[in-house]
Amino acid sequence: MPRDPLIGLVGKPSAGKSSTLNSLTDASSKVGNFPFTTIDPQRAIGYLQIDCACTRYNLTDKCKPNYGSCVNGRRSVPIELLDVAGLVPGAHEGKGLGNKFLDDLRHADALIHVVDASGTTDAEGKVTRGYDPSVDIAWLRSEIVAWIRGNLMTKWGSIKRRHIAVKATAVETLQNQFSGYGSTSAVVARTLDKLGLKEPLEEWSDETIDRVVNAFTDEKFPTVIALNKIDHPDADKNIAKIAKQQDPNSIVLCSAISEIFLRKMAKQGYIRYTEGSEFVDTREDLIADGDPDGGGLKELDEKNKNRIENLKDMVLYRFGSTGVVHVLTKAAEILGLVPVFPVRNIATFGAGGVGEGTGSNKGVFRDCVLVKKGSTVGDVARKVMGDAPIAYIEGAGGLRVAEDQLVAVGKNDILSFKVGK
Repeated sequence: MPRDPLIGLVGKPSAGKSSTLNSLTDASSKVGNFPFTTIDPQRAIGYLQIDCACTRYNLTDKCKPNYGSCVNGRRSVPIELLDVAGLVPGAHEGKGLGNKFLDDLRHADALIHVVDASGTTDAEGKVTRGYDPSVDIAWLRSEIVAWIRGNLMTKWGSIKRRHIAVKATAVETLQNQFSGYGSTSAVVARTLDKLGLKEPLEEWSDETIDRVVNAFTDEKFPTVIALNKIDHPDADKNIAKIAKQQDPNSIVLCSAISEIFLRKMAKQGYIRYTEGSEFVDTREDLIADGDPDGGGLKELDEKNKNRIENLKDMVLYRFGSTGVVHVLTKAAEILGLVPVFPVRNIATFGAGGVGEGTGSNKGVFRDCVLVKKGSTVGDVARKVMGDAPIAYIEGAGGLRVAEDQLVAVGKNDILSFKVGK
């Protein structure tokens, strides 16, 4: 069965990786039934925000997810995160927790590289001033490439001989070597297609092998660069430099510690704040807007009042949000994740039988699964139903859909699976 996508968080010590992970997994504001859980010391559940299918049918008031939450059609869908520890220069040589770092890394479908944009920590995470964070981005990639290339080259002679002996294709031979990184034949095929290589594998030069390894790294480990600590005065120049060097579509500006602070203050009743928003309302703000009770919020002391005003100016109004919510959104985007809503009753979008109406207390669109772009209706069926025999599958409107049809946002993304032979 297709497994759930896994997003790995990497970053040197003191870059803010832990703060980013905490802000992505904080479920204190979730109203659904899925509390924050740590699956093991390195795995946790984060929440990806998507547009829920309930908005298409004006059923936002009846949407009751089994996991996560849905507020006014904005749904928080659980997604698994992996804290990849041990990132230091020389990891591929076994320095620090290098071997464990790379072993953990191979399980991830995409990476979020948390980078200290302030330049106030050096390569090992020690306090400094004026460090160039673009170096961190370069050496993460170089570590992964060196690791994969090193493993490949140590047995390249044997690989070539076997390739010729069994008359394998380049995809078959490379997949045998890359499967340990969580690769698939499709990933290897896309890698080679992009390169358009003409020469047979047994004639590849060192330069060609380097090109293959680099292309495979891009395909297998697409990376979001989360430039953290954007509120620091030294961050601007570093962000400008990195923006010139990297694909702008891979960069997200964020302040994880600001997001954590705002959620904490909202939970304690001092402010009104929706995660990912650029707006924060205090008791004074609401009174000024005509609410004599100030929304029932508590009065802020002078210290926190000043901190919130500074945070508004330095982060929210300047960048549009703390950026944390957009980090996961960007990771889902580069993976091409598609939300699919399995329902038992295609007429009511509920979980019950024919007699259930849309006014049922059980609610609508109870479940949502994330599948990769290019997945078929059959892939979703296997993910949701496992080995159960499927008689037929219905889509929105009660129309039957074939298993080989693709799913996409707004197309074959509401499905009802009918068990039987």
